[in-house]
Amino acid sequence: MRDRGFRVFVALLVGLAVIYFGATGHRANGGEGGGISGGVILLALLAAAVAWHLTKPGPAK
Repeated sequence: MRDRGFRVFVALLVGLAVIYFGATGHRANGGEGGGISGGVILLALLAAAVAWHLTKPGPAK
């Protein structure tokens, strides 16, 4: 079960990184209104799912 904690940590870290860089890039363009667009949220969820899948443990030997 220790692997699951690592997987959750990595997936959350990746998702938060996408949200952070998506939000700071949005602000750098001088866009109206604050907040995070729906596209950035979907991209963060997709990145977290990919990280979850890539950190899946291999078959037991």
